[in-house]
Formats: sequence, C-alpha cells, structure tokens
Amino acid sequence: QVQLVESGGGLVQPGDSLRLSCAASGRTAVFYTYTMTWFRQAPGKEREFVAAISWDGGLTDYADSVKGRFTISRDNAKKTVYLQMNSLRYEDTAVYFCNADRRFAPPRPGPYWGQGTQVTVSS
Repeated sequence: QVQLVESGGGLVQPGDSLRLSCAASGRTAVFYTYTMTWFRQAPGKEREFVAAISWDGGLTDYADSVKGRFTISRDNAKKTVYLQMNSLRYEDTAVYFCNADRRFAPPRPGPYWGQGTQVTVSS
C-alpha cells in the first residue's frame, strides 16, 4: 500500500506559478517503480488527466491544455513527485490529485490516490 499526500496548492493570480508536491509513504521502497500521474477536477466537471512521469523520469506525457506550461518531475530519493505550473490560467482552477500506478499508460489512473490540493486562479 502506498499513501500519497499532495501539497503546494493555493490562491494565485493569472500568469503566476505554483509548484505542487506529492510525497509518498507506506511501501515507499517500491516508489521508484511507480508511474506517477497528476489529475485534476474542477467544480462540476469530471476528473481529468494532467501529466504523467515514468518510474525513471524517462517518459512524460501531458494533456494538451497544459503542454508548454506545466512540467512534471520526480525525486525518487525523496519519494516525491512535483508539478511545476507556470502561466496559470483561470481554467486551471481545480483540485489536483496525485496518483500512482505500476504501469506507464496515461491517461489511465492507478489504484493509489492522494487527497488532493486546491489550486485557485483568480484576480
């Protein structure tokens, strides 16, 4: 079992940047084997894929809506995955969730989810 805890959300203005973190605990000895993915869910909308990174960082994938603005990365020694979000827009407002899976198959989610962190973009 892997527990995931997101942090770094907040209230920002359009054009600002934020960096989200997702720290793993539990069976973290296998963290480095997991694909890590960020999803988000805006009010009244379904959860959607944002970005994914393979176990070694060699593969990444992004939703078209965030390409060129968001960057996913990971530090296996710290058992943490990051989402650097630049040039934030109103439509990026959502709860952002971290997810872990044994296979790299975005946008398919794996079985492990964090509790989410709120990102609000507002002027």
